[in-house]
Amino acid sequence: MDKKRGKSLGKIKGFSIQFLPYSEIKELGSDARLKRILGIILDNNLLILQGRLSSSEETRLIGDTMAMIGHIKDFKGIELAVISGGEQESILGRMTKGIANILAGGDFSAITIIGPASIVKEIKRNPRKIELLLNR
Repeated sequence: MDKKRGKSLGKIKGFSIQFLPYSEIKELGSDARLKRILGIILDNNLLILQGRLSSSEETRLIGDTMAMIGHIKDFKGIELAVISGGEQESILGRMTKGIANILAGGDFSAITIIGPASIVKEIKRNPRKIELLLNR
């Protein structure tokens, strides 16, 4: 049982899918951003995040969740996948998009899916689609 939240993550009866626009976490520091994401995941939600986290934030999120395994009852970690468009863009197109992303404060051409491993069995991705396999 997660003492903070007063519920167990085991024996999933249902879950929610939550969309989080990057604009809602853009102004947060890295710690607060990860805390917000973890709160959503620990509330038994599958998160669809507009944009993507930095590689250091993704690494830290995975490390933090691995440290939680065994400390929160029935928590098995997370599954995370990022899909982004424009895999076959020209160099000029990528540079233009890179400058726009820097000015806007995030990569909005990507979508990140994060979910508790108790719900998400596997995320298969290719450049054109994501297959989300769920546990029963």
